[in-house]
Amino acid sequence: MLQSWTTTTLFALLTTVVVGQTQITVNIGSPLQEIDGFGVSQAFGRAKEFFSTTPDPRQKGLDYLFNRTTGAGLTIIRNRIGSTDKDSILPRSFGSPSGTPAYVWDNDDSGQVWLSQQAKAYGVTTIYADAWSAPGFMKTNNNEANGGYLCGVSGHSCSSGDWRQAYANMLVQYVKYYIDAGTPVTHLGFLNEPDFVATYSSMQSDGNTAASFIPTLYNTLQSANITNVSLTCCDSIGWPGQRTMTSQLVNAGMEKYLSVITSHMYQGDPNSPISTKLKTWQTEACDLNSRWCATWYSNGGPCEGLTWANKIHTGIVNANLSAYIYWQGFEVNQPQASSYLVASDNKTVTPSGRLWAFAQWSRYVRPGAHRVSTSGTVNSVGYGAFKNTDGSVAIVFTNTGGGAQNVKIAFSGFTPTTSEAYLTDNSHTVASTPATLSGGAVTVSIPAHAVVTVQLNKAPALLSE
Repeated sequence: MLQSWTTTTLFALLTTVVVGQTQITVNIGSPLQEIDGFGVSQAFGRAKEFFSTTPDPRQKGLDYLFNRTTGAGLTIIRNRIGSTDKDSILPRSFGSPSGTPAYVWDNDDSGQVWLSQQAKAYGVTTIYADAWSAPGFMKTNNNEANGGYLCGVSGHSCSSGDWRQAYANMLVQYVKYYIDAGTPVTHLGFLNEPDFVATYSSMQSDGNTAASFIPTLYNTLQSANITNVSLTCCDSIGWPGQRTMTSQLVNAGMEKYLSVITSHMYQGDPNSPISTKLKTWQTEACDLNSRWCATWYSNGGPCEGLTWANKIHTGIVNANLSAYIYWQGFEVNQPQASSYLVASDNKTVTPSGRLWAFAQWSRYVRPGAHRVSTSGTVNSVGYGAFKNTDGSVAIVFTNTGGGAQNVKIAFSGFTPTTSEAYLTDNSHTVASTPATLSGGAVTVSIPAHAVVTVQLNKAPALLSE
């Protein structure tokens, strides 16, 4: 009898250790930044290659990127505004800034019109069109590649004249073409990594230089009665660089013209907020060096899904990002393997762990959601809570640690009536996992090296998905 009592006591003690809970509180009545979404690009002809894939892989690729039930449910695409003589709507110089431009439009735009139309069919409404460079004849180096500045911006003049207005006209004409195609551009940028001189399309600028062009572009849109396009700047190569550029833009009074500050992560991930009243987006991110891997977690390498899940978490929760965009979505037989989310050899289609990292966010944290404040910490687990426009609430937990964590979620200003949870780790891919609702609180286990998204009060319209 004594031995039985001792065994029972030991079991109870061990059980207490295993299921010991950490409580956090989600305050629905304390909104933070608005979320615009998550997305990818198919720039530099990748959209055309996507379209040219055989029908079955093409459809599977689209589903993996944009389907909210079987794929990541991405909600943003980033298109490139071409600047070469082969992909620009202004392939040739028209003599001088006061000349008459000869625009050329093939209603294809290197496959990006098709991609935009396909994404729209899945419900995507956010299209970010971004120019890597002005055409070469508008630049100080007379080349659309290898840097150089737009003629006429502060400190950079050209014998051919001031091309700022002509460049603005070209960008606005590009927007008009997409309106005609039925896939209107919602966000417009005119720079890409202006602090990095590339051997491909590139144009240099800092915040002060950009400030000498932004009002021209803004006023040109207004004159064309295009008032629903948000201007962005500046797609720096890294977060620290964009922080400096943003300070220059703010000091120059550019916040009244811009809607979004944009950055890449190649020379520094977003890890803390930039000082601006504008939204901030991570507009290009990827692993440029690793070979292809579909791995969720092995050793924390740069191609792994959990690595990117943690990057997204840090960007959204620590840096107050409103959007996170990976570089490429779908590619066929491309050597730079980890720079995209879905791979194909034109026969089979393979999603990466990185794709499922995005799915844990984009399926449940939808455009228009607001991050809300939280309190409490969980060992080795980062988390963020969001209220969607349909009234549902999503909480994304990212466990980078080697041990499972049991979490009790309490709420302020919100009463959960239903709870569901979805898990991705080495053994599960956005799979249903228990989330117990009792007494107005939810308890969920977060396995080691995993992401769990808890969805509360799922809208009735989504129950069939």
